[in-house]
Order: sequence, then structure tokens, then C-alpha cells
Amino acid sequence: MLPVRPRQTLSMNTRDGVRLDADLYYPDRKGDFPVLLMRQPYGRSIASTVVYAHPSWYAAQGYIVVIQDVRGRGSSNGEFNLFATEIEDGYDTVNWAATLPQSTGEVGMYGFSYQGMTQLYAAIDRPAALKTLCPSMAAYDLYHDWAYEGGAFCYQLNLGWAIQLAAETTRRKGDSETYRTLYAASRNPPLHDPVFAHSGILRQLAPDSHYHDWLDHPEPDEYWDQLSPKSYLQKVDLPMLHIGGWFDTYMRGTLNLYHAIASRSQFPQFLIVGPWAHLPWGRRVGAIDYGADANSPIDRLQLRWFDHFLKGIDTGLLDEPPVCLFEMGSNQWRRFAKFPTNNQKFYVLTTTGLAAVDDRQSTLTPSPHPPIPSFPCPFTLPDTFIHDPWRPVPSQGGHAAFPAGAFDRASIDCRTDVVTYTTEPLTEDLHLAGEIAIDLYCDAEVSGMKFYDDSPESRGLKPSGSKPAPSFDLCAILSEVKPNGSVYNFSQGYRRVNYPPSPHPPISPSLHSLTLQPTCICIPKGSAIRLSISAACFPAYAVNAGTGLTAGNSRLIDANVISVTIYGDGDRPSQVRLPIFIVSRRNNQSF
Repeated sequence: MLPVRPRQTLSMNTRDGVRLDADLYYPDRKGDFPVLLMRQPYGRSIASTVVYAHPSWYAAQGYIVVIQDVRGRGSSNGEFNLFATEIEDGYDTVNWAATLPQSTGEVGMYGFSYQGMTQLYAAIDRPAALKTLCPSMAAYDLYHDWAYEGGAFCYQLNLGWAIQLAAETTRRKGDSETYRTLYAASRNPPLHDPVFAHSGILRQLAPDSHYHDWLDHPEPDEYWDQLSPKSYLQKVDLPMLHIGGWFDTYMRGTLNLYHAIASRSQFPQFLIVGPWAHLPWGRRVGAIDYGADANSPIDRLQLRWFDHFLKGIDTGLLDEPPVCLFEMGSNQWRRFAKFPTNNQKFYVLTTTGLAAVDDRQSTLTPSPHPPIPSFPCPFTLPDTFIHDPWRPVPSQGGHAAFPAGAFDRASIDCRTDVVTYTTEPLTEDLHLAGEIAIDLYCDAEVSGMKFYDDSPESRGLKPSGSKPAPSFDLCAILSEVKPNGSVYNFSQGYRRVNYPPSPHPPISPSLHSLTLQPTCICIPKGSAIRLSISAACFPAYAVNAGTGLTAGNSRLIDANVISVTIYGDGDRPSQVRLPIFIVSRRNNQSF
């Protein structure tokens, strides 16, 4: 450990003359040191210490640490426009940092969330001084990995974040009253309208917020292509340490980025996933204590990573398997040569048709091979439940709501607008690691309400009799049912089913697949696994009005009651694909 000089502030100018300010932390020693760079929008004095050690700790390990306010944030000049200038500004900042006094000329970057994104943007134009990245909890594809999930708008988290960014803009202007209003709104986001996701407070106080654009682009179009790192990273190849959390809302982005880079990189790509939500990274997430080993090892791991790639020190890191996953339940770290794939086993949904009113009437049953049409299933009747937008199924925990994590959802599963399918109690521990998918044969109807008819003969919202719904949502949650009857969620997925505007949406049941949050968990002997299906998860996602209109155009008064039917007979075998793995000594790891 080296002594550290008092923090100093330096400024640089971008290629278009905008001043960007940064705090620097230097080891109090002669000699040259590599640079660790973080670029963030929340005021540089915070330095992401909500999840990382203070920058002075990294400086004490022999690094020059630079924490910079991005354009238009903190005390940096310019206008903040979400992600729009981060490629050029990131490139310029890396080159500036490489030329700082006592710099070796080699730069590594770290940071999570927005600070993870700025790493990816900075790498796009491939500055020669940038040698390695440690992206945490970022989006590879901004539409699919951040703003929308399965085509559904991520309402609660998107709105909360937009209010936070708007408050920082107001703070810079010195508008105390507006700042106080936004601060209060951030503590209790105005989610009064479940189907119309536009925000009155943002329209009034932040008319230039990205939030409005995100709602106005409900499909993956050119707008998202221009913003997403995925569109630009094809030629980037650097060693990367990818960091995620099982209950992080951007876990799918972490995994998509890892898969994309690892599939073509000539450099090491390591992945570590803890049991964490977006923040903080500790042993308690939601209602569960995952033990002392769940406390974050990331600072020491990053130090080993940077020592190897910026100082040339053999830390033994590359002798270890590159994928490290925290197994919830057993509360230990597991090592893998690659992220587990091709290990899915099939469980079919069986029921008497009363799954919505009695959890004893339905089961999740292992299948020796993938069910196919005409596969014999003991399914007797389909399960039908009613989604009422007046009382949508509430979100509780998971990765898309706040607070995130695992909670006892037994009371939610007792609702009649939630259908459940539960395995028999396990006779031995069951280990899951990897991605989860669900295939549901289902249909949905609206009755006596309104639908969006875009046919040439009849345009707009029209009253109807009973007819197929032009749009409906599917929420699937997997939980552990403990012997005492408590039910703790560990993975979920969401999908918005939209049919093209038509007077005749599909009548027969269709197959709809959902990709759930990946996981690594041990379900112990005596517990069971439960699948819960509903048509809402509010306010994590905007409620589907069932009219065929988007979350930015729907009206609550027009919202339909939707009847959803799940099928699982021999011709329509609904199923869950669980990633089961066999534990070996090679999987064990401690920090």
C-alpha cells in the first residue's frame, strides 16, 4: 500500500472545445503508474462508491485514478444528451489520461451502469492507450437490455432513472424549487397511470429528457441502433472482466456483451456474477441473506485484473476458469470453463384446469425429453385467468422492480389472476446454472370492451363483443417453495405479445416463448420449484391495455379486461426449460 496525495482536480478540452473536469488520485511516490479511468454522470465525488472502493484505495495500489464528469454533468461544461457524445468524448479522455504526468501511457477503465456504458463507448474508436475494460451491469443492446424487456416498457426503473437525471440538470441550473420537486418525486415516482407511461412531471420539468424518446420508440428501430454499443463494437477486441448480478435489471446486457465478445476475442474474457441487485453488492438482497461469501470481491478481483493487464504482473488469474458464478442456496462460488449452455431439461405444465384457484390442482412435471406435439401429457383442461387493469398483479422483487431481489410472494400466488405450477418436493438437491426459457401455448380474449382496429374499413378504438386480444402480456416467475410454504422468487421473464393491427387477430392458441433472467441456484432437497404466470407485473412494467396501442399511447379508460388461457395438452405442450448441472469439485471456488 502506497500513500496517496490529496485529491486534485484537472480539466481537459474535447475536440470540439468542451471542458470536462476530473478528480485525480495519485500515489505519493516517484515513478510512473498506469491510469484507471471512470467516466460518470452523477457528480464525480461519488465515484461509484455505492459499489466500489473509494478511488484512493486503487491509488494506494499503484494507480493514477481519474474520475471524470461526462459532458453536461457535475461541473463539466456542455450539454448533456444521453450517450450521444460518449464515443468521441471517451476517446479524447483516454488519450488525455494517457499523457498525464507520471502516466505509463496505458489506461484501463472500470465502472457500472452508466459508467459501464462509457467504457464501451470509449473503446469503439479504439484509442491505442486503452488496454482493458471492466464493464459492470451495462447494456449491449440499449433497447433489449435496458429500456424494454420482451417488448414491454420497463416502467418503474426507467422513470426513476429519468427523474434522477432530470434532477441533476436542474441542480446545475441552480433551480432549488424544481430540484426539490424532482427529489420528492424520485422517492415516490408518480406511477398513477398503469397503462399510459408518459410522465407529466417530466413533460413539465424536463421536456428534453430521453424518457420521452424512449417511449416514442417502442420498437427496435434506427434510433436504438444509433445509440447501442452493439452497433459499433464489432472491431473492438480488448481483455474484459464482465461483472453482473442475478437480480440486476441489466443482467441480460452483461451476458449478451460477454457472449458477443468471448465468441470472437483473442484476449481473455472473464465473467463473474454475484447474487446482487443493481446496487449495493452485498450479502443481503431482498429478503435473503446469502452469507459472508456474497460480499463483493470485485475490488480485489479488479486489482488482480489490472495488475495483470496494465502492470504485467502474473497474479495467477489466467490459470483460473474464466466464469465464476455465485450459487444462491448453497451460498458459494462456482467456477466454469464457459457460461453453462446446452444443459436444459424439460418440465411440462399439467393441471385439472383449476390452477388459478388452487395450487394443488396443477404441477410442473419433469419430462425425459423435449415435449413435442402429440406427446402424451396428463393435461385435462386448459387454465384460464382474468387480467383486470383495475387491479393488476403487483411486482415484488425480481430484477425489474425496486427494491430488487427475492421476497416471499406466497400471497401474490394466491391471487386468482395468477396461475401456478409446482413440482413435487425434491428428493435431492437440484442445481441450476444458465439461461431459462418457457414455451407457452396460449391465447387471449377481450370481451365487451375496446380494441384497436386499424383495418381500412374501420380505424381506431371500437367496441367489440368477445374477440381475440390484439395485445396481451405474459409474466413468468420461478420460485423456490420451501417446506414451510413460503415462496421465494429467483428468476422471472416478461413479454408483450403484439399482433399486427387487424380486424382478425389469431384465434387459435399460439406458441409464445419467454427468456427468463439467467440464474445459478441450488434448490435444496425438500423444497419445490414453482412457475407463476400472470398478465401483469406492475409497476415494474407498464400494464398492457389490451387495445394494441403502445405504453406511450394507451389510455386507462380504454383498458380491457383480458381473458388469458394456457394450454398444455398433447398437441400444445407448454413447458419450462431449466438449466440443470452436476456439481463437481472443479466448480468450487472461494475468494
